Amino acid sequence: MSSNIPLRKIIHVDMDAFYASVEELDNPSLKGKPLAVGGNEIRGVVSAANYEARKFGVRSAMSGFMAKKNCPHLTFVKPRYGRYKEISKKIRAIFFEYTDLVEPLSLDEAYLDVTTNKKGNPSASLIAKEIRQRIFDELGLAASAGISINKFIAKVASDINKPNGQKTVNPEEVNAFLEGLEIRKFYGVGKVTTQKMYTLGIFTGKDLKSKSQEFLETNFGKSGAYYFNVVRGIHTSEVKPHRIPKSLGAERTFNENLSSEIFMLERLENIAIELEKRLKKTKIAGKTITLKIKYSDFTLQTRSKTLPYFIANKDLILENAKELLYQEKLQNSVRLLGISLTNLNTEVKEKPKEKSIDVQLRFDF
Repeated sequence: MSSNIPLRKIIHVDMDAFYASVEELDNPSLKGKPLAVGGNEIRGVVSAANYEARKFGVRSAMSGFMAKKNCPHLTFVKPRYGRYKEISKKIRAIFFEYTDLVEPLSLDEAYLDVTTNKKGNPSASLIAKEIRQRIFDELGLAASAGISINKFIAKVASDINKPNGQKTVNPEEVNAFLEGLEIRKFYGVGKVTTQKMYTLGIFTGKDLKSKSQEFLETNFGKSGAYYFNVVRGIHTSEVKPHRIPKSLGAERTFNENLSSEIFMLERLENIAIELEKRLKKTKIAGKTITLKIKYSDFTLQTRSKTLPYFIANKDLILENAKELLYQEKLQNSVRLLGISLTNLNTEVKEKPKEKSIDVQLRFDF
């Protein structure tokens, strides 16, 4: 690790099966049964599944049909996002009693920087334990946590003792922890990248660490430098209370598959209207528009174009979305359409990072 790395105490709190747990909280008769939020056995996609359902291979983003096939006695419930947001606000209120440096990633997870905290507690591990206990006592929900010197390690660590557990990776343990970690458990290494790493003989953090930055950048492009640094415990991203989004979008899954572009135009208009509302609310505009198409066989296609100016108006969004829709012939009937904007007017260039010197850090956790 580096002598130039800021010494921080970071907690990553991740609620356990959040959507499903809220449903069980509000309807105790669901407890102990395999449960999926979203979708159904005929159509739709699973938004979340409880741990009983996961034992049967039910996962988020899985089709309702496949989920029911894996688990015939699976119970489906409709998502209630308003209720999840309500609970999420209460969880964040607890976080803010300990620090103002809270960076939500979604409704069910967040980073907390407790290097200096409102309780004057020098132990990030004890703070994490107290927060988890309060969430359980006050809201009846279980949370897991990871604690370490940066956001990357804290997030990876929060998965180690799930559900309802926590893992602290002290500074002197960072190297051994990362070297022994399976490469598929590295945050930012998805399924496709995992398989590519396997073909290159990279199965653990130790294997990854043995590769040069040049080798990683040759094989993984810009992500190569990221992999090179994080396996050495180098991740200087700060906890940002007002996290700047990199994209904003809206999408719809249809009750019936659509086979003609003409039938899709009305749906696209509704999506554009919804996206405009979100853009106005956040005062955001973007230059790159992407049309997302999910076909009836669940294959996914995206079509993008970058404009010379920022857009946020529904008419301009729809005009460009139509152009992307007619760009080429559809491959199959369509079950989902989505429109998103990237290359936003909120993006700022990061300052170049200083070179680092490998030393052993010591920091009381």
